[in-house]
Amino acid sequence: MLSVLRNRTYRHLFTAQVVALVGTGLATIALSLLAYDIAGADASAVLGTALAIKMVAYVGVAPVIGALADRVPRRVLLVSTDLVRAVVALALPFVTQVWQIYVLVFLLQAASAAFTPAFQATVPDVLPDERDYTRALSLSRLAYDLEGVFSPVLAAALLSLVSYNWLFTGTTVGFLASASLVVSALLPKPEPVERTGGVFAKAAFGTRLFLATPRLRALLALDLVVAAPGAMVIVNTVVLVRDGLGRPAGDVSLALGAYGGGSMAAALLLPRFLDRVGDRALMLPGAFVMTGVLAALSVCLALPPGRWSWPALLAAWAALGAATSVVLTPGGRLLRRSASSADLPAAFAAQFSLSHGCWLLTYPLAGWLAAAAGMPTASAVLTVIALAAAVSAVRIWPHRDPAELDHVHAELPTGHPHLTDAAPTVDGPRHRHDYRIDSLHPRWPGTARRSASV
Repeated sequence: MLSVLRNRTYRHLFTAQVVALVGTGLATIALSLLAYDIAGADASAVLGTALAIKMVAYVGVAPVIGALADRVPRRVLLVSTDLVRAVVALALPFVTQVWQIYVLVFLLQAASAAFTPAFQATVPDVLPDERDYTRALSLSRLAYDLEGVFSPVLAAALLSLVSYNWLFTGTTVGFLASASLVVSALLPKPEPVERTGGVFAKAAFGTRLFLATPRLRALLALDLVVAAPGAMVIVNTVVLVRDGLGRPAGDVSLALGAYGGGSMAAALLLPRFLDRVGDRALMLPGAFVMTGVLAALSVCLALPPGRWSWPALLAAWAALGAATSVVLTPGGRLLRRSASSADLPAAFAAQFSLSHGCWLLTYPLAGWLAAAAGMPTASAVLTVIALAAAVSAVRIWPHRDPAELDHVHAELPTGHPHLTDAAPTVDGPRHRHDYRIDSLHPRWPGTARRSASV
């Protein structure tokens, strides 16, 4: 897996991603302490609102930035968003009102919503080989999981020496280091974008690409599968461990560590399997494993707790983490197959936005249902959502999903440059190539009786 780090450009980009993730982790911990200082007992409400603002920024900003990405060189976009995040992090220690936290959190997350899809769209151009790109996806997944483990440990060590305000300084240094690494990398120039229309039309293209491509519609359904148990883990672990099982506060970290450990283990093993097995053959079973574990959790939560409860929870969280990695990691490969190099920023921006829309649904459900109806009910409802999404993914994603498809261009004029290899038929010129949604192929073959490409 580490062989891809021999590529200097990718090595610098990956290191930039890691230091930015650590900085973000430090900011999250410092922000919770800042909220407690300002709001006291209402700190949970402040953080809950900040989390909602984060999701709104992710869902709303990413497509717009994706639409404008072709107007700005990728290096400039990545460095600018890192600098914005550094300035916001530097300003956070000076806030004195709750509304100031909300404004700065929105700016911070809006910059992240611009940085992440642009970064994701750059990696396939840096690593054009499929095997290398697969290993880069696993490394990226591993980086996210390690950040979840490393940042709290680093924060605890720093807090034993300095006040939490200094954590924001660490965040700033992380973003500045990320910007420096991006500047030092030689980024490939993306293909020019040929789409027409205003910002709204360009922003909508990524979503239209998802809705028109069967494998990407299935990916969106799988994002919802991941969000259902993921919300249960993130929102309710502390209540399950502290109130449900009556265990000490330190065991909350152990439970979340089991989830992250399962995800890391799967990320390390995935490249070997993806080299031999297709994405569909791994992602769909992973979705049903996740759903089955969540269903079993619903049953266990309805039973009186016993000595078995704590090891069962750790095993369930580890299994959910592993299945999450199996489902999420190959997603970049599907996007790469489904969009041209020029359209990758829009595709990744749409995936970033739509996937976080799933979390925007499941986060409040997990919390509100647990508080109003109890943990077993919350887990059961999320299980139903995950099962419905997993079944939808199976139905949407064709078992045979070749890259090249035969199709007819009924509305293109004779002599069009795209038809040089087409054979005339009664319905129009027919040819075969790697099929992706674009201006010449607005619909998937077979989805409409009459179109420019049927």
